[in-house]
Amino acid sequence: MTDGPESDLVVRNARVYTAEPSDPWAQAVAIRGGRISWMGSDRDADWFARKATEVIDAEGRLVLPGFIDSHNHVRLGSDEDCVQLAGAATLQEVQSRITVWLAEHPDATWVEAEGLDYPNLRPVAGDLDGVTAGRPAFVFDYTGHGALVNHAAMPLLGVTGGVDRVPFGVVEKDPDTREPTGFLSGFATMGLAGEGHRALAALIPWAGEDRRFRRLRHSMEMAVECGITTVVEPQSGIDDLPLYERAREEGALRCRLVAALYHPPGASLEELTAFDDARRLHDDDCLRVGPVKLYIDDVIEQHTAALFEPYADAPGTCGGTFYDPREFGELVTELDARAFQILIHAVGDRGVHVALNAIERARHVNGPRDSRHQLVHVELLGPLDLPRFRQLGVTACMQPRCCAEDVGGPEWREAIGQARWPWAWPVRSLNQAGARLAFSSDWNVAEMDPLLGIYTAITRQDLAGGEAFVPEQAIDLPTTIAAYTVGGAHANFCENDRGSLAVGKAADLIALSDNVFELPPGRIKDCRVELTIVEGKVQHRLL
Repeated sequence: MTDGPESDLVVRNARVYTAEPSDPWAQAVAIRGGRISWMGSDRDADWFARKATEVIDAEGRLVLPGFIDSHNHVRLGSDEDCVQLAGAATLQEVQSRITVWLAEHPDATWVEAEGLDYPNLRPVAGDLDGVTAGRPAFVFDYTGHGALVNHAAMPLLGVTGGVDRVPFGVVEKDPDTREPTGFLSGFATMGLAGEGHRALAALIPWAGEDRRFRRLRHSMEMAVECGITTVVEPQSGIDDLPLYERAREEGALRCRLVAALYHPPGASLEELTAFDDARRLHDDDCLRVGPVKLYIDDVIEQHTAALFEPYADAPGTCGGTFYDPREFGELVTELDARAFQILIHAVGDRGVHVALNAIERARHVNGPRDSRHQLVHVELLGPLDLPRFRQLGVTACMQPRCCAEDVGGPEWREAIGQARWPWAWPVRSLNQAGARLAFSSDWNVAEMDPLLGIYTAITRQDLAGGEAFVPEQAIDLPTTIAAYTVGGAHANFCENDRGSLAVGKAADLIALSDNVFELPPGRIKDCRVELTIVEGKVQHRLL
C-alpha cells in the first residue's frame, strides 16, 4: 500500500459505526478539507498520518456519525438570566426560587422565569404577587406554549378583563369573575416569532437582542457538547436571521444550523416573498434557511391539541385546530406549490389527521415531488392514519424523551386517558409501517442530550428507571441511532453529506465514553460525548 494523501486529522484505534448498511464498521477515519478522505483498519491509519497531521487516539471508544437534532429551539434555549423553575414540584418551591433569585438580582426590573410546571401546579397571578416585591413577572410554562404573569405585569402587557387576547397570547379568564387569571395560552403560536415576539421585545428584557444572542450562543455550545453536529431551529422569524448571521460571524455557530421560518395562523401570504428571498440568501452547509413552520393544533396539557374524542379529564372538549381543515389544505397546497418544505406541529390524533389530509391534497393538486414534509410531535395517532406517512412520504419528527413521565408528566396521560395509551408516541408502529423517523429533543421542553433520547426510545422509561410507558412502542438501538443520524439527514435534505460516515461525506462525527452497543439499555443514559468533530474541526473534546 502506498502512502495516502496527507490528512488534516486522523481518528484511530476506534470502534467506528458508520451507519452505512454495506460497510457498517471501521477502526480509523482520515479527514482532509473537512471531508472524510479514508476509512479502514487501524493498521493502515499510519499511511494517512504525516508530520503535520493531528492524530486522535480514540482508545477503543465508539465513534458515530454526528447527531442531527431535527427540532431544537436553540434561539430560545435556557436563559441563564431567568429564574429556573424546572423540577419545582410545589408552588412554595416556585416562590422560594423567585425569592432567592431576587436576592441575587436586586436591580432586576422584571422577574423572568422559565420551566414552570403549569399543568400540575395551576398557579394564578396572585401566587406571584407576594414574592416579586412589586415587580412585574413573566413566567414561561415548561412547554413554551403558555406563560403566567402577575398583576403588576398585566397593565404593562395590556392584559385586562376587557380583552380576550394580546399579541403574544390568549388571555385566560376566571369562569366566575371573568377577570384574567394571569395565564396566557397560545404563546408558542403567537409570541415566539413575528409580530407577537416583536411586541414582547418592546416590553420585557427576555426578548431583547443581547439576551437572544446569549441564549443562542449557550445553546450552540451545549449542542456540540451533546454530540449534535446539525440542529434544526424550528420557529424563526425573518427578524431572527441577523441573529444567526452575527453568530456565524462571531464563531458561535459551533454546529450546522437549519432555520425554519414561522408562518403563524392568520398571517398574510405576502410574507412568503421574504421567505423565498431568505432561503436563496442563506443556503450553505453552515446556515440554511428553508422550511416553513405551521401549527395545526396546540398541546395536550392545556387541552388545546385536537382530538377525535373528548379529553378523558375534560369531557367537555376535544380541543381544536387553528385552521378550518379546508383552509389549511389550501395553505399547505400553496406552500407546496412554491416548493417549500413544510414542518407542521401536529399533536393530537385529529390534528395529525387534518395535517395529513392537507398534505394529501397538496400532492393531488400539485403532483408528487420530493417535498419531505414533516409532522412534528405526533403525540397521539389514529390507527387509520398509520400507513399514510409512508404513502405520502411524510417524516415523523418525534421527541423520545417526551413520552417519559419525568418530561410529559402524569397530566398528559390523564388527559388522553388509558384507553388511548397504546397510540401515544407510537414510534414502533410508525417504524414498522415504513414511516421515516427523525428524532429530536424539543429543547428546552426536554433535555438536549440525544443519549437521553436514545435511552428513552428503547426503554420507554423515565431517568429514574420507573415503569415503562407503553413498552410495546419501544424500538431497538440501531433504529434509534438511525433516527438521530441518517433519518435526520434525509428529513433535512442533507443525506448526501451527513447522517452516515463514508468517504467523501462531511467529517461530522462523535466519540462516546462507552460503547452503547455493549451496554445494558439502562446505562445508556449515563454515557457522555467525549469528542465532537464538525466539518473536520474539533468542537468539543474530553478524551
